[in-house]
Amino acid sequence: MTPPRLGLSRHKDGPAPDPALDDAELAAARDSLLRGRWSDVRTLLSRTGEDWDRRGHRVVVLAEHPACATWAQEWRLAEPDSADAVTLLGVATVFLAVRGRATPSAAREICQAAARMAPKDPTPWLGTLIMARRTGTDDERARAFDQVRARHRDHHHAHHLMVACLAEHQSGDADDPLHEVYDFASWAAEQAPADSPLAVLPVIAHTERYRVLAGAGLLPSDPAACGHWSTRRARQVMKAAFDWWLEWDGEDVRHPRHKIDLNYLAHAKYLEGRLPEAAALISRIGGHVTHAPWSYPDRDPKKAFRAARDAALGAH
Repeated sequence: MTPPRLGLSRHKDGPAPDPALDDAELAAARDSLLRGRWSDVRTLLSRTGEDWDRRGHRVVVLAEHPACATWAQEWRLAEPDSADAVTLLGVATVFLAVRGRATPSAAREICQAAARMAPKDPTPWLGTLIMARRTGTDDERARAFDQVRARHRDHHHAHHLMVACLAEHQSGDADDPLHEVYDFASWAAEQAPADSPLAVLPVIAHTERYRVLAGAGLLPSDPAACGHWSTRRARQVMKAAFDWWLEWDGEDVRHPRHKIDLNYLAHAKYLEGRLPEAAALISRIGGHVTHAPWSYPDRDPKKAFRAARDAALGAH
């Protein structure tokens, strides 16, 4: 349900990254949950608190495993007043419904129960949005997104899901430069704080549209072989974001784009199909890569800058 992550192979036999990414606590709690020890998940989600982006990522990664719903239900029965237990069960039921192993109405009902128990938490509405993308109407998707944004206006995962949903609106046999997904992405980027990774959402909009058009057979599957305007525009938007990053010298935190770093640019290049360029950016980032653009926005971009600078100096 999430956008492709850096390092995810396009070949079925290739390596795939752990969805937990670099969150060791999440990986450990997930392993405990699959052994029936849901108390470790309770501790993890309690410690996550109101870091809504991280909480959403953690719940989604836990909930995606087919066995999660069983243990989340046991947790709910043991602690019926736990909003965390109901939220996890709701999102896990969403993924079961996506796989045809539960009904969408059951998934929505549990997510709504979780939303009533934790009215400040956008995560139950994120589950509803994931469900609505697969089975809902445009109005249901918009309503779920609005509920997420009302609780956390810069929610990364929800914005990426809405871009994917809007990009899939297709009429006729050609692209429209005024397609609604471009307006949405530009609006969201303008509304976000200057240091938000949503600044590159317009790039994601162009790459998602290319995915849809290529999937419909309207464009070649290889973006490098296509001179379509959307790929050129995506590169222009990406270059602008890269220029903002280069203007920051690694020390001046007053720069309005001081938290934009190479991770987002590498992710955008990957989505565009420009794998060698994405790999080159990853090598510059060194050990500080963040695999998904909504994960862990609080990591220190100065480390990535210094790694890139040292790599550049070492190359000479």
